[in-house]
Formats: sequence, structure tokens, C-alpha cells
Amino acid sequence: MANSSSEAGHSSINTATNEIEQSLYEKREKIYPRQVKGIFAGLRVAAVIVLLGLYYILPWIEINGQQIVLFDLPARKFYIFGLTFWPQDFLFLAFILILLAFSLFFFTALAGRLWCGYACFQTVWTEVFLWVEHKIEGSRIQQMRLDESDFSVSKATKKVIKHSIWLLIAGATGVTFVAYFSSEDVLSYNLFNFQLGNWEMFWIFFFTAATYINAGFMREQVCKYMCPYARFQSAMFDNDTLIISYDEKRGEPRGSRRSDVHLDYKKQGLGDCINCTMCVQVCPTGIDIRNGLQYECIGCSACIDVCDDVMDRMKYPKGLIRYTTQNAIDGKQTRIIRPRVVIYFILLALFSSLFVYTLSQRSSIALDIIRDRNQLYRETSGLIENIYTLKLINMDDDTHEFNVTVEGIDNLQLLIDKESIIVEAGMVSDLPVRLRAEEENLKGRSTVVYFTVSSKDEDNLSIKQEAKFLGPLQ
Repeated sequence: MANSSSEAGHSSINTATNEIEQSLYEKREKIYPRQVKGIFAGLRVAAVIVLLGLYYILPWIEINGQQIVLFDLPARKFYIFGLTFWPQDFLFLAFILILLAFSLFFFTALAGRLWCGYACFQTVWTEVFLWVEHKIEGSRIQQMRLDESDFSVSKATKKVIKHSIWLLIAGATGVTFVAYFSSEDVLSYNLFNFQLGNWEMFWIFFFTAATYINAGFMREQVCKYMCPYARFQSAMFDNDTLIISYDEKRGEPRGSRRSDVHLDYKKQGLGDCINCTMCVQVCPTGIDIRNGLQYECIGCSACIDVCDDVMDRMKYPKGLIRYTTQNAIDGKQTRIIRPRVVIYFILLALFSSLFVYTLSQRSSIALDIIRDRNQLYRETSGLIENIYTLKLINMDDDTHEFNVTVEGIDNLQLLIDKESIIVEAGMVSDLPVRLRAEEENLKGRSTVVYFTVSSKDEDNLSIKQEAKFLGPLQ
């Protein structure tokens, strides 16, 4: 009996293993999602228009002769909506990454995979490619018949037109991406005169190929197998998270029926689900939402729109598939405001406030003080001398003339070789300076001194930075 039980256990394990291996290595079957109309479909279209509009338009807009968004890596300057950022402003990048992380946590805990369904790059470009496919090859059924049909001139023509438009969209994506890192006027000139540099050609080709392959062919495979978010999203879900769910208690047992025939289906033991499989046909990842929450679900809400349309035609109440919580489905009370949501919101608000405050206090000039590394100090004319190089960065849009002062030691002398310190807009000036002090005025081996750089023509433009003045042991 024991041996029989053991053999049965091994048999079930082997069967499960074979099924997993088969799912991993079996040939992918193309998914033909049906087009759907509804509230959530309209929201997805609006999101696509806004996001792609911003992506394709922003790098080509100029304000006062300056590209509105430009990441000028060779010059180490980043122009974003009229502000110029430098590598010294790395703190702002850290703030942005933290805000994005907390935003993802907050909205996922609150309403599931909103990012995946409406704003993810893969979702947005796939929506555009699917729209082109529907316009050229027709409806879901027409596309399936076209792919199964033998070769013909009509079939080849449709395929060539579709892939040509896909490549145009992908090419525009690649060129636009490079425009964020290369001045748009220079890029346009180089592009139309076939004078693109090696790195420009590489990134245009790379993003063209990536967009064409990911949005045109891989599609749901990126979401199911490549995206890490699908794997750890469950850690941010709980029974009060709004998710797309099928109301099993109301829908089961499912069964087909005619909409034009009056039928008391409840007396026949049927639920509201008519088993039309429309929710499966519109799903871009090919899952059946009636099987429960699955990691492949990207939260696009297409199944909600199509099911509500079917319920309308059947004259049943809407909401068989809807945004709800597991607690609501189980008949329990749902708590939208709960500890994890409150904590995420507080952290998001806190870091947003810090970001805005830090940005408002950001100075238009930066100062780096570099000590002479050849010698710690030297004695000259009975005084202790330290040599520094002041790297003054003018991050303002105008040229300024600056004064340099220093304090921290009595009778401290400041010697500057330049009579006039003029730094043009967006430029860096190296300023060698020497400090001399009497040994008896030093406060030990190392004394703190403060350099102050201020603009002669603008009262509020100044910066103060500390440095170390070294002397002999006392």
C-alpha cells in the first residue's frame, strides 16, 4: 500500500513537471485581442494620446532658443523646463527616483496594476501597434483568417503596409529618444544630411528595433516573462486592494443562452455568466479573468468594458467583472484607508514637499574647493600659505561677475591672480587662490575657513563654502 501511494505521488509530480516544461518550451500562440469600447477603453486611449504626445513633442519644443528638455551629456548639463541641472544636482535625481518608487507602492496598494494597464511603455506602444493592425487587417476574426490563409497579393500587401507603418512608428521612437540627448537642430541637420555619429546611429537603431519587436511581436511575453513587476506585485496587494475580479458567486454556474428568448435562468440553476468568452477574447495577455487573479493580468480593464456591454444586451446588471476587493467579494467590509496606504501617502507627501523645498532653495551657482595636493602648506615671508583652486559654476542663464571673500582666521590674506572674475552662463571657471595667515592666529593643525562667492550685479546670488587651512603642528 505504501509503495502504491509513493508511486502515485511520484507520478503526480512527474505530470506537473511535464506540464511546466511544456508551457515553457511550447511554441507561442499569437493572441488576437478583440477591440472593445467603454469607459476604461476611453481612458486607455486618452493615456496613450497624452503620454505619446509628450514623448514625441517635448524634445522638439524650444523656449528662448533652448530646447525644453535636453540631457546634454558631453557638456554635463541637463535642461528641463527652463531649469539647468548639473551633476552636482544629483540630489534631485535621487528625490525623483524615491518619489517614483513611493508612487508605485501607493497606487499599487490602492488600486492594483494601474501603471501596467495605462502608463507602461510596453502597454502604450502595444496599443498603438494593435490599433494599426486592426485598421489594416480588420477585426480579430479577419486577422485570424488572414494569417491562416494561403499566400496572396492581398495578404502580402496588407502585411507590407502594416509592417511599414510599424517601422515608421518605431523609427520615430528611436529618433525622438536620441533628440532628448542631442540638440534637435543638430540632430535634424545630421539626419537629413546622412551625417549621424556612431552613437546616434546605434541608439536610433536600438530603440527602433526594440519598439518594433516588443510592441509588434513579443507583446504579452514582455509582461509575462520579462517584466519583474509581475513577480513582486503580490507583495503590495492585500484583501482591500482594488483589483479586477470576476464575481464568481453571481456568475456561476455559467452557461450559454439566447438574449432574445425570455428565460428564467436562475430557476435552471444558471448564473449571470453566459460563457461567451468575450472577456478572454479582449484580454491582451490571453488569460481568463474568471479563473481568479493571475500575475499575467496587467489591469487594462478591457474585460470590464466588454462584460458590461454583454450584460447590457442581456439586460442583466453590470459589474459581473468589476473593480472590487477580495473582501467585498467575500461579503466583508472593505477598508480603502488602511495603515499601509496611509504610510505610503505620508512618505509620498513628505518627499514631495522636500523635493519642492529643495528645488526652491537651489542656488544658481555652485562652488567646489580643491586643495593643492603637491604640499599641505608652505612658509613664505614669515606667513603660512595654503593654495586652492576654486571651481565656480554659473548655472544661471546670464553672465555674472563675482567677488570672492574669505573669513575664519584673523588677518587672513586672500591673493587672487585674476583682477576680474567673470563667468559666462552655463560655464565653469577655475580660479587659483592663495591664503596666507600668521602662525599664531591658527587654531591648531587644521583651521576652518569660509569662502564666499557673490555676484556683483545680483544681490541674492551668492554661495558660502568651508575649507580647511593647514599649518604646522603646534
